[in-house]
Amino acid sequence: MALVVFTGGARSGKSGAAARFAAARSPHVVVAVAGVADDEEMATRIARHRAERPADWQTLEIAGESPTAWLEELRESDVLLLDCLGTLVTDLLWGGETEPASEAEADRIVSELLDALLAREGDTVIVTNEVGSGVVPVSAAGRLFRDVLGRANTRLVAAADAAYLVVCGRCIDISVAPVDPAWPTDR
Repeated sequence: MALVVFTGGARSGKSGAAARFAAARSPHVVVAVAGVADDEEMATRIARHRAERPADWQTLEIAGESPTAWLEELRESDVLLLDCLGTLVTDLLWGGETEPASEAEADRIVSELLDALLAREGDTVIVTNEVGSGVVPVSAAGRLFRDVLGRANTRLVAAADAAYLVVCGRCIDISVAPVDPAWPTDR
């Protein structure tokens, strides 16, 4: 099993880099997406992403699913491309509600997802948003999202076989960077 993480800011090229990586691993790619076409602009974005992928790739629409049930549909021989963890975390935190889950509940839900992803036998490629480089979100919900996703990213990258920070279409291998052993991964 190989776990590879691609992170970066919005429109950095991380999805394209991750898709090229997945295609090089196997022709059997399953793309798990949590985006919902709830308005015209989002529908256009989803259609563009789908058109950019090979037609024979399977797409799992996982919005509204339990954190892990959708993983049962995968075979070990499938390369899983999760695009994007940030969108999935948003879906899991709000779950169709007007208020997000509490921080403890959010961490529990996301930890359940990460445990299942890390236990997966097949190759897994995860796209996620880098949330630590921007301004502090103005709302409590925004700060909750940043904190929960930031912790998830730290845990994933620590467990990954390879991790790349994508900036302006360039992939920087961050898996070779030293990790401070005193740095807590559960912040």
